[in-house]
Amino acid sequence: MSLVNTITSTFVPVHREGWKFVAIAAAVTLVFYWFDLDLLALLALVLTLWCAYFFRDPERVTPLRQGLVISPADGRVSAIESVVPPPELDLPRETFTRISVFMNVFDVHINRSPVDARIAHIAYVPGKFLNAELDKASEDNERQAMTLELEDGRKIGVVQIAGLVARRIVKFVDDGDMLKAGERFGLIRFGSRVDVYLPKGVSVFAVLGQRAIAGETVLADFASDESERAGRRN
Repeated sequence: MSLVNTITSTFVPVHREGWKFVAIAAAVTLVFYWFDLDLLALLALVLTLWCAYFFRDPERVTPLRQGLVISPADGRVSAIESVVPPPELDLPRETFTRISVFMNVFDVHINRSPVDARIAHIAYVPGKFLNAELDKASEDNERQAMTLELEDGRKIGVVQIAGLVARRIVKFVDDGDMLKAGERFGLIRFGSRVDVYLPKGVSVFAVLGQRAIAGETVLADFASDESERAGRRN
């Protein structure tokens, strides 16, 4: 690997939402150095670098085929279950398949659209800041729900859920916007979860516990009749 490729793969761009945090941490670092508070300056420098790392926004290569459902988040597939979607999604009150991707504070937190679709509905719901891995976080935590309408009229749900240390959900889109699969639609600060609600019967390719990459990992396929996959730790 060339030096240029090594640098670009290690130091990826920082999203514009993160620059103010990087700037604040860097300013604090300079103040501590100015007053010869070396230990505090070192800690502030580490914080500055971590902020840049947290808000990194790497390029992704999204698989393109009608029917594919791509992961909206980096992280671990923490749940695959049949549930009735929350009312704020404005979906039919019937059972959907929910795939949850949990992001820890070291994951990329830029969220991406799982499909090509029109945003039919967005709803913000204030709430608590429980551990996002808990099942009740989908009902109790602060969240932002987005209903996506596919070209054929079918709808899926995507819900950004704030976590234990997350304190803000940022959206880049509005009602009626058209999204392409893999396109950025928002982020969550810091540590959180994204749920995808799919109509029952859609073939799920995700495996519980696997690592997912936003904009790249295929979670499910509308066009497939493959049975549920099993996984094995190696």
